[in-house]
Amino acid sequence: MRRLILTTLIAAPLLIGLPAFGAQVSIGVRIGPPPPPPVVYAVPAIPEPEYVWIEGYWYPVGNHWNWHRGYWTQAPYAGASWWAPRYERGEYFEGYWEGDRGRMKHDHHWDRDRDRDYRERGRGRGRGQNRQ
Repeated sequence: MRRLILTTLIAAPLLIGLPAFGAQVSIGVRIGPPPPPPVVYAVPAIPEPEYVWIEGYWYPVGNHWNWHRGYWTQAPYAGASWWAPRYERGEYFEGYWEGDRGRMKHDHHWDRDRDRDYRERGRGRGRGQNRQ
């Protein structure tokens, strides 16, 4: 009888806990919406007619937001329009270019010659150094 009671006392917690082992546990990090732009600034003069101003924006990195300052750049192809990044209903959507050749992800790596972004302070064409 002792053995039955001891076995029951040991087995009962294990049997009761079995459904918990089949449950899935999920841990996520939500960083919330981005803060407002850090500063108010004037848009620099357009360097040449084919340039497009990309307004500064916040983008997520890990569990925080980084600010990418605004800059002048050329579209990846003629007729492409810029769609700015946005934060909507708890989700971040990256900026992209779109036109008759389809959608192109916003990525500085496609600019192999590094001549699409305009450097600030009148230093001419070249890779933009706009991240703070």
